[in-house]
Amino acid sequence: MDDLLAELDSRLAAVDAALLRRYPGDAGTRQPVHTVYVPADRFHSDLCREWGAAAEATLTEHAPDATAFAAATGVGERQVYQRVVAKLAREPIEDLRIDFEDGYGVHPDEEEDAAVRAAAVALAGADVRPPFVGIRFKSLEAATRRRGVRTLELFLRTLTDAGPLPRGFVVTLPKVTAVEQVAAMALVCERLEAGIGLRPGELLFEIQIETPQSILGPDGTAAVARMIDAAAGRCTGLHYGTYDYSAALGISAAYQSMEHPAADHAKAVMQLAAAGTGVRLSDGSTNILPVGDRKAVHAAWHLHARLVRRSLERGFYQGWDLHPTQLPTRYAATYAFFREGLPSAAARLRAYVARTASGVLDEPATAQALASFVTRGLNCGAVEDAEVHQLTGLDRPALDALARRS
Repeated sequence: MDDLLAELDSRLAAVDAALLRRYPGDAGTRQPVHTVYVPADRFHSDLCREWGAAAEATLTEHAPDATAFAAATGVGERQVYQRVVAKLAREPIEDLRIDFEDGYGVHPDEEEDAAVRAAAVALAGADVRPPFVGIRFKSLEAATRRRGVRTLELFLRTLTDAGPLPRGFVVTLPKVTAVEQVAAMALVCERLEAGIGLRPGELLFEIQIETPQSILGPDGTAAVARMIDAAAGRCTGLHYGTYDYSAALGISAAYQSMEHPAADHAKAVMQLAAAGTGVRLSDGSTNILPVGDRKAVHAAWHLHARLVRRSLERGFYQGWDLHPTQLPTRYAATYAFFREGLPSAAARLRAYVARTASGVLDEPATAQALASFVTRGLNCGAVEDAEVHQLTGLDRPALDALARRS
């Protein structure tokens, strides 16, 4: 038997190593609940405070208390409303992407160069920065490749002239249509690190899934799975692009939506490709903005809150926000999701750890998912350590150990 086991270890050594490399699992660190896209020529050093103030002003005007907000959005817990108000004052944006792609458009090189330098200087000098930040540059397709790489290099050089890269810095690679573009992006990162003096592996990027070719390759394979591997460990996330993807499939504008069956299919493939890899998922955006009179704001809030909740229920814990007035419903829907689910998840965790009889027989993988749910709620600020400990009997290290079960 010892000889057989030794032979099995030898035969499967390469598979074991590949599994560890490709499927390390989620890091358990904080994932932002959203990414805010701001056109580069509208970015300035005080943008986070400006967005927070605009969101607070809209909340004050159209839903000045928890009851009014619940009537508008369907999210009714008083604690949720209070947490949203505090969040808008403390940290209105969690992840910011300075956009040099669709949101910025096409400009003469000299004009874009000036915008790149100005944005980098503004980011470096900002008193208040979100915990996650980065830029989206033009794609590596032939028509925009040179401009995109030029923007990325100039931004990084200008930013690092003022100091180290901000923590949580990530680059967005848009309009991906081939696995080879992802491999090329890994090469770009490697060369820029060497040329600018960054640490090897410091530049990370997320892939925007907004073309049919990024889901299904010409050979019929799931191209997005191969893209994760081609990123050579630098890919942190897959971000679904609602409108580019829908338009590329020929879906008319009136029916382009985060909840269209075509969107659900693409996101299901993304979810399968990313499972176990540590690469995180982000849903897209809705372009129905909470602006105008009270009726229009309430209707857009209700839609946004419902779509955020829908994404969360499907395992997409992040999405895009395009306007300050979307912040209240982003946070409210997220907080409500985790607060509503906490009592049940906590009871099942307590029973699992204590090995006590309950109405649900949970396996280790389910316990891991329950612990991950609770830690996500803690990371985003929906729940507090004290209430989690009271309900589960577990402290944070014990929860993290369950969530990171190998």
